[in-house]
Amino acid sequence: MKFRATKRILPLVLIAVLPAIAPAQSPTKENGDAAAEIERRDLNQALQDAGNSPVDFIRALERHLQKYPGSKDRDKITRAIVRGAIEAKDDRRTILYGEQVLAKNPKDTEILEKVAALLAAKEDKDSATKVLVYAGQLEEQLNTLRKMTPEGRSEARWQSQIDRRLADVYRMQAKANGVLGHVSQALELGKKSWATYPTAEGAREWGRWLAKEGKVHEAIERYADAFTLEDPDSTEIDRSRDRLKMGELYSKLHGSEKGLGDEVLAAYDRTSALMAARLSELRAADPNGQATSIMDFTLPAVDGSSIKLSALKGKAVVIDFWATWCGPCRAQRPLYEQVEKKFAKNPDVVFLSVDTDDDRSLVGPFLKAHKWDKMVYYEAGLGGMLRVSSIPTTIVLDRQGQITSRLAGFVPERFVDMLTSRIEDALQAQ
Repeated sequence: MKFRATKRILPLVLIAVLPAIAPAQSPTKENGDAAAEIERRDLNQALQDAGNSPVDFIRALERHLQKYPGSKDRDKITRAIVRGAIEAKDDRRTILYGEQVLAKNPKDTEILEKVAALLAAKEDKDSATKVLVYAGQLEEQLNTLRKMTPEGRSEARWQSQIDRRLADVYRMQAKANGVLGHVSQALELGKKSWATYPTAEGAREWGRWLAKEGKVHEAIERYADAFTLEDPDSTEIDRSRDRLKMGELYSKLHGSEKGLGDEVLAAYDRTSALMAARLSELRAADPNGQATSIMDFTLPAVDGSSIKLSALKGKAVVIDFWATWCGPCRAQRPLYEQVEKKFAKNPDVVFLSVDTDDDRSLVGPFLKAHKWDKMVYYEAGLGGMLRVSSIPTTIVLDRQGQITSRLAGFVPERFVDMLTSRIEDALQAQ
């Protein structure tokens, strides 16, 4: 996995460190002993002198730790050095201080990922041994993260991102095993990396150990896969190297490069079909991934069916966002039923009950226990699109799918009349 700096992190590093260790403005007697106050002042001055230079920032913090080896803020300062080293692309310091951070907190996934990748790139046995430890920890953490889709994120796309990161873990494990002379394990892990998520780096690593094992034709196929795969992390320099390696192996096997073009074309067909299949699976699992408006959404139902909101165009739509753990949502339910009865004979009004639970397995038993027989849908990203930040929330759409009303929370004595009035307004909206 390649790491790209999308913006400068130095200001963020300072923000993270300074609140805890910047000098307080009140007298020393109110903020610890004199020695601690002197250290705070020294650090503040050092950071001010460093300015916005990541290199000067790192050196200032290093000098501070040398002067105050027993600093109570040592862990925070060390972490700040790692962030600065990553920004400055200082691999030596990233590894040095990153390992110190991981010794105290091995669950820092970002630093763990970076340190493991840098050690894997060194390709010596001591580093390879460490890689296997760090990569094993990273694999465990990523499998835990798989179960925790961030709020507002597409579950299918989150799973795909985790797959890609895991594929990189397996690639690093393959490289480390190969460096340590465990070629059979390297081959298994190279194959596992490709199967988890195809990447050009993964194909190269698998091909490397296939060649080492004497499986030259299979190695040529893997380098051809790396050469033809649409991978944004693969540079033209990478592809040039793939081309040279293919030619070298093919000539070794056949005496010349005659026929190599057929291998490349076959690889192009193979990788194109593979990525098309993955994209199709992603779209099937996440029909809302490309949604840009409310009407683009498809909501899956608890019973396994689904509804396309575009099919409701021309009707007023009332969306009730709720969750199984929400007491006010349960209290509001009878009031909703009163409103639904008022429009029961109006085919131009549709009520959608949309559950927002992170754990969908809770919903079916809840509905059964509370004897709710109404169709219930999962929010599937719609809440994020509509910026639903609290529940219960009721949103009313007009016949064109535009929001005409939003009720966050509810006032029991007024809810029925308020919602009734707003539905009538939506029906009249042009």
